[in-house]
Amino acid sequence: MKKFEFTKEIKKTGNITLHQIKALISFDNIKVNDIGGWIEKEENLSEHGNAWVYGNARVYGNAWVYGNARVSGDAWVFGDAWVSGNTRVSGNARVFGDAWVSGNARVSGDAWVSGNTRVSGNAQVSGDARVYGNARVYGNARVFGDARVYGNTRVSGNARVFGDAWVSGDAKITTQI
Repeated sequence: MKKFEFTKEIKKTGNITLHQIKALISFDNIKVNDIGGWIEKEENLSEHGNAWVYGNARVYGNAWVYGNARVSGDAWVFGDAWVSGNTRVSGNARVFGDAWVSGNARVSGDAWVSGNTRVSGNAQVSGDARVYGNARVYGNARVFGDARVYGNTRVSGNARVFGDAWVSGDAKITTQI
């Protein structure tokens, strides 16, 4: 059974037409006829699981939201990005490029996750943080404030990267900097 359909409402993002979604069935905290966010095509949101796009959030391109993931607020997921598991992307966050956000990860505030980045486990990227390149943020790691994590950097464990910190190259961070 289909989980959602397009309403008649559309919105333009550049030359891309987004369609507002409406729930056809009740699941998780969504009730029949609840209005959701904006997607370009049905393939952007899985019909399985509790994944949903809320409010003014946008998902387009080849991006895919599935599992129990939630995209809300004014967040955008686009390009070839995948958002899965129990992930939450919220606020004005952007997940794009070939980025994958999975597990119980959170991307919020004005944070950007892009490139070939992977954010997973219980990791959080928030504030004005930017994670890009081939970076990996996982475990219980937190990247926040104006921090930048890029290149082949690995941030894991209980590491905290924050403030104006910039971490790049092949760095491996497992503690607070």
